[in-house]
This record gives sequence, C-alpha cells and structure tokens, in this order.
Amino acid sequence: MLGTSVRLLRLLTTLQTRRHWGGAELAARLEVTPRTLRRDVDRLRALGYAVEASSGPGGGYQLGTGTALPPLLLSDDEAVALAASLRSAADSFTGIGETVVAVLVKLEQLLPQRLRRRVGALHAMTVSVGDGPRCDAEVLITLASACRDQVEVHFEYTARNGVQSKRRVEPLRLAHTAGRTWYLVAWDVDRSAYRTFRVDRIRAPVPGARFVAREPPPDLEKYVPKRMLRGDNPIASRFPCS
Repeated sequence: MLGTSVRLLRLLTTLQTRRHWGGAELAARLEVTPRTLRRDVDRLRALGYAVEASSGPGGGYQLGTGTALPPLLLSDDEAVALAASLRSAADSFTGIGETVVAVLVKLEQLLPQRLRRRVGALHAMTVSVGDGPRCDAEVLITLASACRDQVEVHFEYTARNGVQSKRRVEPLRLAHTAGRTWYLVAWDVDRSAYRTFRVDRIRAPVPGARFVAREPPPDLEKYVPKRMLRGDNPIASRFPCS
C-alpha cells in the first residue's frame, strides 16, 4: 500500500495532466477507493491547492486557482528551465535583481545534486553579451494590465532624439524582439494614430479611464511575430515608432 505522501504526489501530478477528471475514473487511475480519493483531495486542499469538485453526472475534480501559492512540483527539465528564465530576467529587467537572486538561492537549495550541477554550469558558463535596453518590470506589468483591461495609460516618454513628452494612449499590444527590446503598440489619443513606443523609454505610467477598443492596425497579429522572427524592429517599418 502506498504511503499518504506518495499518494498525494501521484494525485497532484495526475490532476495536472488534464483539466477535468471524473471521480470514478480518477480513483481507478490512482488505484484507490473513492473514499480514499476524497480524503486525499481534502489533504491537498489543506496544503493550499485549490481542488474543485463537482457532483452529479459528469462530476469530478479539477485544479483551480488558489488564493495562496502552494508548494510546486517541477520535473528536472522544468526546474532547469525556471533557473534559466530567472537568469534571463535578471539581465532583462530592472527593479527585480534582489528578488531574482533570492528565488535562485531558494531554488538551488532545494535541487538534488544532479540538478544543482546542471544549474551551476548554466550560471557559471553564461555571460550577458552587449548592453541592450532593460525594462522596468513594474512598467511592463502596468502596460500589460492596461492592454488586458482596456484602460488608457498616461506616461512620460523620451523619443529617439531625446525629446521628452507626455503621452495619453489606448494600449493594444506588447511585443518584443529576440534581442529583448520591448515595444508598446497603442493608439496615441492626442495624435489620432497608432504609434509604437520603446518600453524602456516609458516612465511613470498611470492607468486612466476605460476605452472602447478601436479597429487594430491591419495584419498586426501576423506582422509582429514575422518581424520578430527576423530579429529586427518588429513594428517600426509598418507603424511609426516614436
């Protein structure tokens, strides 16, 4: 008979493989009784995992979004990918350096020796080449939220020629190149036209009023990824870049 900890790990891993599991099907998959399954689900909830249950025909279990961050289960490749992403974030954004270092230290302390060597090699043998623009993480999050919520953004902007101005825009999308240069595509309210803005040149963005979405520029969804794959400015040749 499997121990409780092993059963919980198997249950959590199985729940992550599909959006929804029927109760009887899940119990059979885990080779436990429905009663044991219900108890193990309650144990996962006590650990902070939001496991949702539904009854009746088609009822079962699925992982929901919790209010607290529970322990994470990562495969070997996922753990190494997380470490690589954190290292890249430290080189790409300002304002999160200490946080990234703290997370990396915690991650490496929890890694088994075989993975610690892989992550250590990644850090020791990787250097940041060039001095590309670095975005403020808070600025990027504010802009992304404004795009999602369809609210205006007011910010200070420094153009390529060094001229500073105050802008009021209706944000549409964020885009970035392989070289980690981020752009905001937005409707410039005062200029009545779509413009692109380098995110690293944006300062003090403040969300404003909601707006009704406009017709987007033609072929934006196809054009931006195509230009990004070429490794050049993804938008400027099609939409004016301030």
